[in-house]
Amino acid sequence: MAIDITALYNVSSGAIKEAAKAAPTTKADTYTDTSFNNFLDTAIDNINTTNSYLSDAENEEIKWALGETENTHDLSIALQKASTALQYTVVIRDKLLEAYKEIMQMQI
Repeated sequence: MAIDITALYNVSSGAIKEAAKAAPTTKADTYTDTSFNNFLDTAIDNINTTNSYLSDAENEEIKWALGETENTHDLSIALQKASTALQYTVVIRDKLLEAYKEIMQMQI
């Protein structure tokens, strides 16, 4: 459904009318919902991955502390993966909160 923007701005230019006719007819709400759902799914997957890395690191620590393994290499790899994933998640959270605060400060 094309919107006649010439009526909104009281403009009678032929180019404006042609641009309005050529405008996409898809609903913006559908696009927004789809992109937000994709973003939310990605965020949830990243959080689950971070939780998995933290759990793996904790399991490696327990195995090492109980003497079930003497391989400190696996322990250090698991700890580094968990640390990096957690740092990444915290940075993303901070950026999202910063963007949210900026949006909330906008005046309409």
